[in-house]
Amino acid sequence: MRALALCLLFASTVAAAQPQKAPAAPPAKPPATPPVAPAAKPPVTPPAAPAQPPAVAKPPVESYSYNPDGRRDPFVGLIGVGLEPAVMAKKGEGAASLMVAEISVRGVMQSRTGLIAMVQGPDNKTYIVHSGDRFADGTIRSVTPQGLVIIQEVNDPLSLVKQREIRKLLRSLEDAKE
Repeated sequence: MRALALCLLFASTVAAAQPQKAPAAPPAKPPATPPVAPAAKPPVTPPAAPAQPPAVAKPPVESYSYNPDGRRDPFVGLIGVGLEPAVMAKKGEGAASLMVAEISVRGVMQSRTGLIAMVQGPDNKTYIVHSGDRFADGTIRSVTPQGLVIIQEVNDPLSLVKQREIRKLLRSLEDAKE
């Protein structure tokens, strides 16, 4: 009985896959099968695994791979992309890692060798600096009783001026001017 059902299923699958033609004549009836008389008890067999439907051939799946051939990656943004990655790493440790715009002068003191200054960075740490010490983008030219005189390197390719003089005054003097 199962074999008959599988044959009918296979025949209907094959018929569905073939192009349809106009029927010339109605299909003939298959001959009727005579009823089978019940036979003696069939021998007991272990239950077989359920019959699986016939495997239908699937078309091969094509995998796609992108070959750039020297072209740019279309999924990478165009803004902010250069040949070298922009590195904003700070040079040195301590006061040498600070930018001139980030510091504020908190005090000026007299030492044996001359004047020294206390500067505060954005991390609220205080650093002691002398004349000639370097920052990330400049050098201290001199320490005066009013504050610092700094030579800052200008990082602008269109500017003719490559250095400028910056005066960082004590915080109390800057507040009094305003």
